[in-house]
Amino acid sequence: MPATDTPGRLPSEAEVRDLVARIVDAVLEDDGADAEAPAAPPAPVAASQPVASTAAVAGAPISVAVGADHGGYPLKERLAFRLKEAGYTVVDCGTDSHDAVDYPDFAHAVARKVAGGECTYGIVVDGAGIGSAMVANKVPGVRAALCYDLSTARNSREHNHANVLTLGAGLVGEGLAWQIVQEWLSVPWGGGRHARRVDKITAVERQYVQQH
Repeated sequence: MPATDTPGRLPSEAEVRDLVARIVDAVLEDDGADAEAPAAPPAPVAASQPVASTAAVAGAPISVAVGADHGGYPLKERLAFRLKEAGYTVVDCGTDSHDAVDYPDFAHAVARKVAGGECTYGIVVDGAGIGSAMVANKVPGVRAALCYDLSTARNSREHNHANVLTLGAGLVGEGLAWQIVQEWLSVPWGGGRHARRVDKITAVERQYVQQH
C-alpha cells in the first residue's frame, strides 16, 4: 500500500482499490503460470481482444449470421426469429426449405460472413453440429465450437473466444438450443491467460495458410 503522509492515517479508497487490484493481478498471474516459461507468443491479433457480448454496441445492433442444412432448417428459423426479437441483426445464409442440401455450403457461407467482418458472430445448425464445425474451422479467422449445453457454450466463449457456434438439431431441442445461444452470446471473452493460447491457435492457422 502506498505510504501515507500522516502516521496512523487510514488509507484512502483509491489506495485500497490499488492494493486489491495488485493482489488480484498477482493471483491470476500465478494461476496461469506454466511449469516452464512458454515461448514468446506471436504478436497479438484483433481476435484476442475482449468484445462486447450484448445485443448492441454503442447503439448499433450486433449482427449474427445464421445458416443450416435441411435437417437444421426448422431450428435455424426459430432461432433467427428469437434473435431478431432480442435485438440482434440477423443475416440469413440459408437454407430456406426442407429440401435436401449439403451442410458444408451453409457452414462455409456463415463462416465467411464472420471472417470477413460482415457479422460479429455466426450460428450454424445441422443434424449433429459436428460437420458444420469442421467446415467453419477451415476458414481462417474462425473459431467454431460445437456446444450442446450451457457449460460448453460458456467455456467456448470465455476460454476459446469462439466466434461461430454450431448446434445439432437432432441432439438438442428448441428450448435448450435457445438457452445455449443466449449463454453463448452473453458470455464475454475472458482474455488474460487465455489470450496466449488463442494466439497460438491463430499461429498454427497462419503456418498452413502461408504454405498455400
